[in-house]
Amino acid sequence: MLDDTEGYVTEDGRKIGGVVMEMKNITLRFGGVVAIKDISFDIREGEIRAIIGPNGAGKSSMLNVISGFYHPQEGEVWYKGKKRPGMRPYQVAQQGIARTFQNIALFEGMSVLDNVMTGRIRQMSTGMFAQALWKGKAEQEEVENRETVEKVIDFLEIQHIRKTPVGRLPYGLKKRVELARALAAEPSILLLDEPMAGMNVEEKEDMSRFILDVNDEFGTTIALIEHDMGVVMDLSDRVVVMDYGKKIGDGSPDEVRSNQAVIDAYLGVQHD
Repeated sequence: MLDDTEGYVTEDGRKIGGVVMEMKNITLRFGGVVAIKDISFDIREGEIRAIIGPNGAGKSSMLNVISGFYHPQEGEVWYKGKKRPGMRPYQVAQQGIARTFQNIALFEGMSVLDNVMTGRIRQMSTGMFAQALWKGKAEQEEVENRETVEKVIDFLEIQHIRKTPVGRLPYGLKKRVELARALAAEPSILLLDEPMAGMNVEEKEDMSRFILDVNDEFGTTIALIEHDMGVVMDLSDRVVVMDYGKKIGDGSPDEVRSNQAVIDAYLGVQHD
């Protein structure tokens, strides 16, 4: 049993903290369809937590519950030791939770720099009129936000496309720009919805490296959905497995690999 306060140490020596978010008996329905049925799991500070399962398992629905897009009919979401009331996505973002999307959600006609700047919106306190005048506090705020964004751009190695309209970029770079926008918000929890989807092997290797670097250098807690089992097993500290809206496995990558229910439902490997 993991200690909620002390956390644990990974095999590579990384310190994982106590529970920062907990999903308690979550049930989500759409009319007569049950997308999530009585699922509980936690996310610990500083870990990379994967949510996996076949298509239609309810993974994206769970991520949408975490980010405030969906509100479960039953169960509770606890964040930093407190029960979270029903919130809109922007209120969840204000709590320090940022996300990327399965289908890229960027402003195609805007430059990479301007897209990443939109990730700083919740850090902007001056009004639209003051920003238009660009004087005093508004000017100072703009400069500070630009500095943060430029650091993220450098970190993700996209300096060479910073002024390029996003609509002109190949798919893999668009996914990296979306990650940059989420990082610009300086989240404590980063939600990644299929960050490797549609990528070739080289692009997956790059994205995997960046995810590990974000977790290591910024200490960002990461929860991700991903279909590539090689990526999941290499990146994740713990994995929760869903199938038809139910939880069928939860533990370390090695524990999940050897779970017969997971093998039968998802991994497609037969025991002798």
